[in-house]
Amino acid sequence: MPISKKILGIDPGTAATGFGLIEVHKGQLNIVEAGVIKTKSSLSLDKRLVIIHRQLDKLIKKHHPQIVSVEQLFFCRNVKTATAVGMARGVILLACAQNKVKLEEYTPLQVKQALTGYGQASKKQIQLMVKSRLKLKNIPRPDDLSDALAIAICSSQTNHYFKK
Repeated sequence: MPISKKILGIDPGTAATGFGLIEVHKGQLNIVEAGVIKTKSSLSLDKRLVIIHRQLDKLIKKHHPQIVSVEQLFFCRNVKTATAVGMARGVILLACAQNKVKLEEYTPLQVKQALTGYGQASKKQIQLMVKSRLKLKNIPRPDDLSDALAIAICSSQTNHYFKK
């Protein structure tokens, strides 16, 4: 079994898909690569989904993560937004399946509990924990990036085989 593991956390969206790749080595977390895949609102939804898929596919092929962790879609008041985010999740899941990478999904509640121990933690509390756990000088921005790193950290804490 390799000494270090890579986890790719993804915060899905059609305008902005955040990603955060962390490496877990002897209980320490380090950022390998993080960013946001942005698509222009002027593009059709199908073209935006192709961009997201291609970028994630490249990222997975470049870094070979052992796990990809994605935020589950939860109740959303705007049906149009929920549908678009669901489609973004679909191309993310497709990229994982095509690359034979283990996929895990976490609810926002699970992420909050893993990082703070409290399921109703504020976004600011989560961001401060991301900053602390990754030993960063500043809170990662934008929110999509910070959320993706939080999802990756959640995965590292909930998988016993990453704690070695």
